[in-house]
Amino acid sequence: MSGRPRPGLVRRLAGRMVSPLLHELDFRRFWLGQTISVFGDQVTQLGLPLVAVLVLGADATQMGTLLAVGLLPHLLFSLPAGVWLDRVRHRRRLMIAADIARAALIASIPLAYLAHALSMPQLYVVGFLTGSMAVVFDISWNTLLVAVVRREALVQANSLFSGSRALAHVGGPALAGVLVQLLSAPIALLADALSFVGSALFLGRIRADEPAVEIVEESLRSRLSTGLLFIFRDPIMRPILLSVATINLFNFCFQALFILYVTTILGVSPGVLGAALGAGAIGGVAGAVIASRVGVRLGLGGAFTLGCVLFPVPIILVPLVSGPSEAVIAMLFAVEFLAGLGVQILDINVGAVLAARTPGAIRSRAMGAFRFVNYGIRPVGAILGGLLGGVIGVRETLFVVTIGGSLGVLWLVRSPIPGLRGLPEAAPNPTNAAAQGSV
Repeated sequence: MSGRPRPGLVRRLAGRMVSPLLHELDFRRFWLGQTISVFGDQVTQLGLPLVAVLVLGADATQMGTLLAVGLLPHLLFSLPAGVWLDRVRHRRRLMIAADIARAALIASIPLAYLAHALSMPQLYVVGFLTGSMAVVFDISWNTLLVAVVRREALVQANSLFSGSRALAHVGGPALAGVLVQLLSAPIALLADALSFVGSALFLGRIRADEPAVEIVEESLRSRLSTGLLFIFRDPIMRPILLSVATINLFNFCFQALFILYVTTILGVSPGVLGAALGAGAIGGVAGAVIASRVGVRLGLGGAFTLGCVLFPVPIILVPLVSGPSEAVIAMLFAVEFLAGLGVQILDINVGAVLAARTPGAIRSRAMGAFRFVNYGIRPVGAILGGLLGGVIGVRETLFVVTIGGSLGVLWLVRSPIPGLRGLPEAAPNPTNAAAQGSV
């Protein structure tokens, strides 16, 4: 008999190794588009600040401003966008338009560089407008997710998306570092522009029906406040939001100064930085693989609580490291591995909880309200980090903010979150209660 495996056996083994969700055509297209996009994003996340530092000579305050302007739309537009999108029937079309717009905006940077017209104001404008498109895309994303994924498969779906992000963190920074080294930082950004085009193409091939739009006659004030009131009154949503918002406030203080600190003070080159971050992000892949198992063992709430510790605490190593470049690179590897592990355990489990807990009729408003706080705090952190870096010093600021980020878990101590085992039931629709109360 031949020693070669039978084709049928190979197909069955491959089928067992591949998530069943990836056999579903619409989900696979959704997942592929987002996977391409997050790989491209890694190029911009490293390339854009390197454009500012290496090409335009940005200082600490300008670096904080650059990060902040890209995040400011989440503070300005998340609430009104959530209200508007709850009444839009074809949100997928808006996601495609947002992808195309972001591709054009990112591509304008290398074009301006080649024309010797690149400036910090252009980076600020591109950052703000791409952030605005991201608000529309990301709030609509939650609606499309529940259209292509069954409720019982939400944890598995989040695991796949987080796995893509983790793999992007492994390969993306290394790819970005090489592209920046070979082509220059501005030219490397073309990879992200192309990734948005790829995302739009896959989104255009999805055929799943979006959830029906339920329009309840409410005042504009009521529509704007419904999501926020739901989040802050709900005993599950409130502590989750407060904990992640605290972590993000201090994490973005850190992010505003990280590349400046590592490249100018520690003397790490872009190529080495990209390789170190990519290698260290193996922790993110490990986190994506084990997150659902941790959720089963500790419960979804317990796993989220663990992630709220494991994500921010290792970052304190960054301002503490000193010595030869080998020690710095080893530290970056350790930090990225542990933080990547923690953030995946956090994101995958809590993402399923948020999707399950939110009433369908106010999903966009609730997610807009959640992002208004959770993402709106990020530009505040970026500005604060830049200002503190200019006043008390970059290293000193990094030390202070890494300690602050580790305190976010305290919001969970007296909440029901640590004891939450599985997916919670969907909360009552507050618009129904309001309508009944007005009769």
